[in-house]
Amino acid sequence: MVTSATTASVATQQGEVQIALNQTAVIVVDMQNDFGHPDGMFARAGVDISGMQAAVAPTAAVLAAARQAGAKVVYLKMAYRADLSDAGAPGGPIRVKQAPMGIGEQIAAPNGTTGRLMIRDTWNTDIVDGLKPETGDAVIYKHRFSGFYETELHELLQRSNIRYLVFTGGTTSVCIESTMRDAAFRDYYCLLLQDCTAEPIAQSNHDASLNVLGRVFGWVCRSEDLLAALKQPATAPSL
Repeated sequence: MVTSATTASVATQQGEVQIALNQTAVIVVDMQNDFGHPDGMFARAGVDISGMQAAVAPTAAVLAAARQAGAKVVYLKMAYRADLSDAGAPGGPIRVKQAPMGIGEQIAAPNGTTGRLMIRDTWNTDIVDGLKPETGDAVIYKHRFSGFYETELHELLQRSNIRYLVFTGGTTSVCIESTMRDAAFRDYYCLLLQDCTAEPIAQSNHDASLNVLGRVFGWVCRSEDLLAALKQPATAPSL
């Protein structure tokens, strides 16, 4: 059945892409205190979080415009249960790789609570200031790099008739790339906003991910390209 939908034609590095706004979700990947706040896990481990912080303002502008245009907003948060039962088997690769970051460690959070690195329902896994979820937004915990792994993300998107995903957040080469690849495998059209993403590991990783994701798994543009398209939507048929 063909229905009428408001679409936006977005100029990307790979050419024009049309997205139906009522079938679009902006995915905010892991923009949480542990990754983007000076008192969070990354900063405590000496990881440069300036890129995560720089992505906040353009992402906030995109979220405001997307909500106004009728698109859905979905937040993903990387976090484990208090007993670390979903953090991988002791001695397993995921647990071993993340152990040096201190997952589960208690800290004195700046809001006066006792935080725990990467643990659900603590200050550490709250979304950073400037990007707080609003009424109607979805918030989904994940315990692996992909937002689709053992979560309700796909079911939520299907219930909302979502076909187009706009990716923001961090980190580009790990959680964003993992989630965007899985999204493409599930036949979502994926658009990555390069200035709304961040890569604290290495700039070369960020560049490589933008290259492969834009060539194979979706499209890449800057936030201003999407914002310009949202200001001039057109009505067009959508399946």
